[in-house]
Amino acid sequence: MTPIHILLVEDNEGDILLTKEALEDSKIINDITVLKDGKAAMDYFEELTTDTPRPDLVLLDINLPKKSGHEVLAFLKTHDKYKQIPVIMLTTSSSQHDIVAAYKGHVNCYITKPIDVNDFIKAVAKIEEFWINIVTIPADRR
Repeated sequence: MTPIHILLVEDNEGDILLTKEALEDSKIINDITVLKDGKAAMDYFEELTTDTPRPDLVLLDINLPKKSGHEVLAFLKTHDKYKQIPVIMLTTSSSQHDIVAAYKGHVNCYITKPIDVNDFIKAVAKIEEFWINIVTIPADRR
């Protein structure tokens, strides 16, 4: 089985560690790339080559330095070669404004990060279980 490539765009070190831990604990083979600001995420996609892994799934925070998660989402969903990549907003924001804006921007899923560490790890594990085990992702990765 080909490993699933997950792009995590998150600036909080604690959330990065918890997310990586939850993904590593799963039985699904995955590779994870971590970027800590929105501009770096947009640059990553602009510089994709055949040697750079194209993400199968993007976990995106909203409140990021340089470019917001909403800006990154708009960038991805307006480019034909990236718009089919599932994007999950994984954020502390429970603001209706952020939720509505994310869905208007064609996010695939919006999840408010649980405060409890164990609940956070369970939420990430369920994200991976659903988006990798249940959902069919396009096989064309380029």
